[in-house]
Amino acid sequence: PGGPGWSGVCRRGERRPGPGRGWWRMSSSLRRVACAVSGGVDSAVAALLLRRRGYQVMDVFMKNWDMLDERGICTSDQDCRDAHQLCEMLDIPFYQVSFVKEYWHEVFSNLVKEYEMGRTPNPDITCNKNIKFKCLLHFAMEMLGADAMATGHYARTSQGDEEVFQQKSIGNTEDILHNHAVKLLKAADPQKDQTFFLSQISQRALRHTIFPLGEFRKNLVKEMAAEAGFHHILKRKESMGICFIGERNFENFILEYLEPRPGNFVSIEDGKIMGTHKGWFLFTLGQRARIGGQRDAWFVVDKEIKTGDVFVAPGTCHPALYRNSLETDPVHWIAQNPPAELLRDGVMQCSFRFQHQMPLVQCQITLNADSTVLVNLVKPVRAPTPGQYAVLYKDDECLGSGKITKLGLSMYKAGEDKLANFRRSVLPDNESMP
Repeated sequence: PGGPGWSGVCRRGERRPGPGRGWWRMSSSLRRVACAVSGGVDSAVAALLLRRRGYQVMDVFMKNWDMLDERGICTSDQDCRDAHQLCEMLDIPFYQVSFVKEYWHEVFSNLVKEYEMGRTPNPDITCNKNIKFKCLLHFAMEMLGADAMATGHYARTSQGDEEVFQQKSIGNTEDILHNHAVKLLKAADPQKDQTFFLSQISQRALRHTIFPLGEFRKNLVKEMAAEAGFHHILKRKESMGICFIGERNFENFILEYLEPRPGNFVSIEDGKIMGTHKGWFLFTLGQRARIGGQRDAWFVVDKEIKTGDVFVAPGTCHPALYRNSLETDPVHWIAQNPPAELLRDGVMQCSFRFQHQMPLVQCQITLNADSTVLVNLVKPVRAPTPGQYAVLYKDDECLGSGKITKLGLSMYKAGEDKLANFRRSVLPDNESMP
């Protein structure tokens, strides 16, 4: 994209400012903020709020994927046009930067590998860690000379804007990072809080980032967008697809990168073969398994990569779907080090989730010698899944996250006592269970 009216286009290290518009004549003493824009309403209002605060705002659009979808459309092109139109309305410079190569190596290749190994990755978390809060942050600070970066995430931190700006002059020595760690805090809108997706970003990145929407609720953000005349953005529906790739038929998409590996659907109850499938990587725990000839709904409860078997159970609340313990790989702590209580005692009470909008569940975590963590939940949760992230919270603070590597026994295999307790405490009254 480019052409007349664009205030700036950047591609991988090139800086080409456009016509000398009002922004360029503003005092150099004003704070310069690079705002990541996606063409959506949240990043648009983030840019608007920064502009209202009097900062020199530069909007940056990332292109991380350049392949067509099933309709032959590259959805990022329309996103880019919408983001550029926003910048024209706000009279601020617009930059585009391509991280297609970095996204392929740092996010997508890992996604395919995880599926092939039978796990279910979360590319949104990986993209934030390796692309937006690493590659884009470097581009904003080093190539554009920004004093801070901003995004449209619903999140807060323990520092104000001026403290963010001071970070550039203070530097990032390990002593400063360790002794004065910035906290990642939940957003004011609990329904839109996105700290889950930020749980792997570095302390260094957090110190240089502003989240303008952290104190606002979504309905107010939409009202501000309407008042500002961002009607072209408000008409868009929110993206629910794979990070930067978009909404696609998952089976068709993943089979472009992995060869079919047929196997059997096997009943977890009696070992009976219920049907066949094209590959275990097409299924995640808790997903409905559409098995031909079956009147009842069956759900995926486990997978065996060596044999290709996908184990299924009847009913969405079958006890084979529920677990109350799991282990993670070495946890990424937002503050860089584990909480003092956990270091002192080896165990700590906190809260857990492995999906963005699932209710937080109280748990006890145990820090192992190799920095992995054992998570024991106060009640079983449905379909925790290897490859997903166990995100940990203490009150309003997001502590960090670790990738789930191992699951404890399901309630179906945990013994009669736990199974009986599961019947009483978890199953709805109208749910039958074997």
